[in-house]
Amino acid sequence: MASILLNSDHPTITGTQVNYYLICHRKLWLFSHNITMEHTSEAVEIGSLVHEQSYARKNKELVFDGIKIDFFDKNHGVIHEVKKSKKMEDAHFWQLKYYIQHFKKLGLDVTGKIDYPLIRKTQTVELSADDEVKLEDMLSDIIKINEQELPPHVIRAKICKQCSYYELCYV
Repeated sequence: MASILLNSDHPTITGTQVNYYLICHRKLWLFSHNITMEHTSEAVEIGSLVHEQSYARKNKELVFDGIKIDFFDKNHGVIHEVKKSKKMEDAHFWQLKYYIQHFKKLGLDVTGKIDYPLIRKTQTVELSADDEVKLEDMLSDIIKINEQELPPHVIRAKICKQCSYYELCYV
């Protein structure tokens, strides 16, 4: 997998953090404090394989300012994120909206698409003025959560059983 790394003078919130904020604040805090469990997750491994095999010709990650984009269609100005399933669709949308906002701050006009190759679906994602306000609130909350001394409480949700952080929360 080829990666393009652009220089950045300042760290920023990652798309993964925006995604985790919408799924579980504890997972966000653990991830943000460099406690990563994704390497132990079969679901993450399957997602990586889906991405690599579905878009091998377009497989050029774009990495800058702490964000990693699956691939960018420069001819049409479209950021693509590849996801295994629609289970966490809201989190996927906001992660991509965060990327669109980041490009906008750089003076680039882009849209986004979430590709679900296993179900052969694509969702177009655009950023509205209301979305930008909501994103700024989310980013403020993410910073507050990450500044906490201890991780937030376990959420005890149905999704926890498939989470790569399950053992840290329940065992």
